[in-house]
Amino acid sequence: MKKKVKRIIKTALEFILNPRLLLCFGIAWMITNGWSYVMLAVGTALDIKWMMAVAGAYIAFLYLPSPEKIVTFAIAVFLMKRLFPNDVKTLGKLREMSAKIKAGAKSLAEKNKEKTTEESDKKE
Repeated sequence: MKKKVKRIIKTALEFILNPRLLLCFGIAWMITNGWSYVMLAVGTALDIKWMMAVAGAYIAFLYLPSPEKIVTFAIAVFLMKRLFPNDVKTLGKLREMSAKIKAGAKSLAEKNKEKTTEESDKKE
């Protein structure tokens, strides 16, 4: 069990700390979040009220539970596929994770279908 956890952590760190993925994640973060911090800094430096208001409101929105984090990761993966199509190691891990998620979702759907079938049989 301990070796399995270590292997999973090592694989996750190798995936996350990949320089190419970090670059793509940085670009994706600038697209989804970074502009607001830049806009807040510029608005504060130049005393432009509407810039500070828009940036402040968006930054406040970021601290709420929002799909922004998922969108940032999705953009990073998209950029990774476009900018580094020959990065077999990282893209291979992405495909492997995608296949595991799809298989898990399929088995979960089958279990739910069986459960509803059993419940409907009991009602009859």
